[in-house]
Amino acid sequence: MARVLTGIQSTGVPHLGNLLGAIIPAIKMSQDSENESLFFIADLHSFTTIRDKKTLEHNTYATAAAWLAFGFDTKNNLFYRQSDVTQVCELSWYLNCFTPFPMLANAHSFKDKSDRLSQVNSGLFTYPVLMAADILLYDAEFVPVGKDQIQHLEITRDIAGAFNHIYKDSFVIPEAKVDEKVMTIPGTDGQKMSKSYNNIINIFLDDKKLRKQIMSIQTDSLGLEDKKDPSNCNVFKIYQLLASEEDSNKMEEKYKAGNYGYGHAKQELFELICNKFSSQRERYNHLMSNTDIIEEELIEGAKKATLIADKVLKRVRNNIGY
Repeated sequence: MARVLTGIQSTGVPHLGNLLGAIIPAIKMSQDSENESLFFIADLHSFTTIRDKKTLEHNTYATAAAWLAFGFDTKNNLFYRQSDVTQVCELSWYLNCFTPFPMLANAHSFKDKSDRLSQVNSGLFTYPVLMAADILLYDAEFVPVGKDQIQHLEITRDIAGAFNHIYKDSFVIPEAKVDEKVMTIPGTDGQKMSKSYNNIINIFLDDKKLRKQIMSIQTDSLGLEDKKDPSNCNVFKIYQLLASEEDSNKMEEKYKAGNYGYGHAKQELFELICNKFSSQRERYNHLMSNTDIIEEELIEGAKKATLIADKVLKRVRNNIGY
């Protein structure tokens, strides 16, 4: 059985791009009986930028609620909050002592902000080391990553390799699991859907607010009666990712025939999202109104994760001589 580990940043309510590109595929992978999946809420990583207590707490619950609403099986897998397993902080220190300064200076997480050094704290600079500790603490064999995260996984492998060279058999060297078919979900402005671009679709909003988001999707200025090219329309691109092939073909024909406005297409997309994710939206809102359920799930997951973490950390401490 392969141990697969995924960390999820708690930056707020997961949007449609997060769901289609990461959450749903990860849950599907966790349903493979050949895999043991460890999914954690990376709230320690979030602390590099979020300072408000209520925001940090809300983001953690919102992230967890989305995973639970989409059916992640916490009985047969592990689901926990990073900060509940504090052994990761101790391991992070040991790994820091093996991490060369230039390696961190070249990491994307630092370089992207290196022109604004006054805004870079040491937690952000050593972000890849904490990420390495997240992985190595659980003897993870595979880590699903997007192409933009491959560098951080390579850093983990390099640090673990250097550590093992001196303290043999301390860590399992993880492998990246890159899904070449990962979807890029267009946002309301046509760019990649991202909170930083403020172009997201949040399916967990109430109907009125959700419809308003969908109606804000940018389109060209062709009129109602004009024939339209669906391949150039953001509304159709999103609809096509969610709808059946038959329904996608029907909408495509309407675009090409004319007398079908973008408002009509947006309304169809709104109705599709409401229908397709009705149970998940209901479950999410129930969980967010009863966060004690989420808390119980995370605490139980942390207990299981701690059993693995203690075993690995004891092995590392013995190897070091502590």
